Amino acid sequence: MTSYFVYILKCNDNSYYTGITNNLDRRLKEHQSGYGNVSYTKTRLPVTLVFSQQFHRADQAIALEKQIKGWSRKKKEAFINEEWEKLKLLSRNYTQFGNQAK
Repeated sequence: MTSYFVYILKCNDNSYYTGITNNLDRRLKEHQSGYGNVSYTKTRLPVTLVFSQQFHRADQAIALEKQIKGWSRKKKEAFINEEWEKLKLLSRNYTQFGNQAK
């Protein structure tokens, strides 16, 4: 059975890169080596894996990847650090009413 991984890398410039793969070890090596001519991480090496989650269904992995890519930096950091209350406070529906995470 194929597994799929959603992962977040912290880049050397402190930005985050979110991706999906069916082979996490291979993909991390590709990122670290600067593989690919037009790779976001190529000019931001080295990168560090800060989050990964395994899925057995590609559609579930793709959905999480898209969700994370739409988040703010603060929300991604709350997710990475498992700060669930902060994650809730940083949601768009919550913050639109003037409530901000501290």
